Amino acid sequence: MSTGTAVPSRRSPARRRRREALLRLARDYARHRAGMAGLAALLGTVVLALAAPLLVEPGELTVTGAPGSPYEPPGRAFPLGTDNFGRSVLDLVVWGSRVSLAVGFLATAVSVVLGTLVGVAAGHFGASGGRGGRILSAALMRVTDWFLVLPTLVLAVALAAVLPRGTWTVVLAIGLTVWPATARLVRAQTLAVESRPYVERARALGGGHLHVMLHHVLPGVAPVVLAQTTLLVATSIIAESTLAFLGVGDPTTVSWGGILEAARTAGAISSGIWWYMIPPGLAIAAVALSFTLCGRALEAVLEARPREPR
Repeated sequence: MSTGTAVPSRRSPARRRRREALLRLARDYARHRAGMAGLAALLGTVVLALAAPLLVEPGELTVTGAPGSPYEPPGRAFPLGTDNFGRSVLDLVVWGSRVSLAVGFLATAVSVVLGTLVGVAAGHFGASGGRGGRILSAALMRVTDWFLVLPTLVLAVALAAVLPRGTWTVVLAIGLTVWPATARLVRAQTLAVESRPYVERARALGGGHLHVMLHHVLPGVAPVVLAQTTLLVATSIIAESTLAFLGVGDPTTVSWGGILEAARTAGAISSGIWWYMIPPGLAIAAVALSFTLCGRALEAVLEARPREPR
């Protein structure tokens, strides 16, 4: 018969500790002015990208639906001027934020997931997997080193040129080339976590490899992965812009790199049509700087936090 008394869950204390840790992280992060400025700029860019379909008429981005004359300088009708077809450069930049941010986030997700899996597996099995685990760890790190010494841009261009052209090809080309740095960073952090007493207790109590990696190692490396993610998004956005500028991006979409490539092809650089080139370049630089500020602030917060025993 039920007495009406709720039995506390075993996971309640763990959830409470995680919630308190997140609140402390948010408070410490709020003290970094540069990080808050970067976060505000990022939120503004994301809101602008989400609201782009409401602010820009897609038909005016087509060659046949251009509302202005070619190469109109900035003015009241077109604050950032027009391109060689008469399309508003401001509309192109606002619409291009959707693709550039989406590719940046998706490519970073591919890179972080792959790098985290390789880094955690290499660190865990290298520390507690016996002879077979050390062989597996060495093999994973040799593959990582091989990708690390390859020119990232050259490999990304080769993948984007070989695979069918499209946004997902660009995402895979970037994600499959920038993961080695994450893998090495996560492996180093995994080795540090593996040496902590609570991991040794988990092994002594019969915890298997999967249990230890999921419940102890992965939460221990999560802060480092989070900080690395913010830095990788900036790298991915710059990589997408570079691929588009080189002509191996998705020709069916509008992105910041694609606008720069179109300006170069149209001869805007030699003709001095500065309003066609500078806005997308400034957008790329501003978003990359914002992500970098957020990443550096997270790194500073995480390095200053004391290590609490579990």
